[in-house]
Amino acid sequence: MNPVFTGLAAAAPAIAMIAAFASALGGGWMIKSRRNAKKGWLMIVMAVVLVGNVLIWTI
Repeated sequence: MNPVFTGLAAAAPAIAMIAAFASALGGGWMIKSRRNAKKGWLMIVMAVVLVGNVLIWTI
C-alpha cells in the first residue's frame, strides 16, 4: 500500500486532531462549569475515538 496521501486525505488526520483537541477542551469546560456533565464526558469520549482513528489511519 502506498503511504503517500493526496489532497483531502493528507489533511484529514490534522483536521481530526484539531477537532479532538477542541472537543476535549470543550468537554472539560462543560464538566468544570457544571453546565452539562453528561455531554461533557461524551465529548471527551468522542475526542478519544478521534485520536484512535488518527492512529489507525497513520499506521
